Amino acid sequence: MTGSGLTTEQVLQLMQETAEEVIRPRWRALADDDISEKNPGDFVTVADQEAEVVITEWLRAAYPDALVVGEEASAANPGLEDLAHDAPHAFVVDPVDGTRNFIHGRKDYAVMIGELRRGEITRGWIWQPELDRAWVAELGAGATCNGEALTLPTPDLSGVRGATTHRRLLRHRPAGVEELGWTFYACGIDYPNIVLGTGDFLIYRYMKPWDHVPGSLILRELGGVSRTIDGRDYKAVPTNEPLVVAVNDDVWEIGRRCITG
Repeated sequence: MTGSGLTTEQVLQLMQETAEEVIRPRWRALADDDISEKNPGDFVTVADQEAEVVITEWLRAAYPDALVVGEEASAANPGLEDLAHDAPHAFVVDPVDGTRNFIHGRKDYAVMIGELRRGEITRGWIWQPELDRAWVAELGAGATCNGEALTLPTPDLSGVRGATTHRRLLRHRPAGVEELGWTFYACGIDYPNIVLGTGDFLIYRYMKPWDHVPGSLILRELGGVSRTIDGRDYKAVPTNEPLVVAVNDDVWEIGRRCITG
């Protein structure tokens, strides 16, 4: 890698290699001193830290002029994440999405990378190591899982299923909402579950770019929706507006009404 760039397939392969070499050997094998807190309740492990270093190194080698914004680097430099949207070329990296799940030995974690060019999301990758699923999207080229083209299910609007990270956001339960539970607290699991049909909408309080850039592109390439409650498509722009992610516009409106009443 000498600055010539990487194909979508090469990025995925490097993500998978990093997971095999750095992350999976720590899964269900963490010592107590391998885990720490960035903030109360916000955990990080040596797998997160080491994997981000590796991913950042190979991205910078391939794209020396690009900004690389990693979750753990942003914890040390809080202003870093705000630069991704305005950069001519940027990558956002979540080395272990769903760290709490990872700590507890659950399979529901993922490695995620998103690419932006002048604020537009152009490519996204989600690798689920224990589920053996690779979700990839390119702007204008659709989305795939393990190389197979995807389509979104069409839910029955009389019984949609949603999930949220923060129940305090909810003000109303509109007609047609059959279920409203908790997310997996891992966007690398939640967004693919919308594609798989195990849920129809998601409501998020926080919009860190490494969490939402890859999944938003995957859904939008399939006709899904990722928007703030005022109707703006998700971009990696700092905002305090809640985010509603849905399989289509009708379901997005139902999810929005859970917040607005």
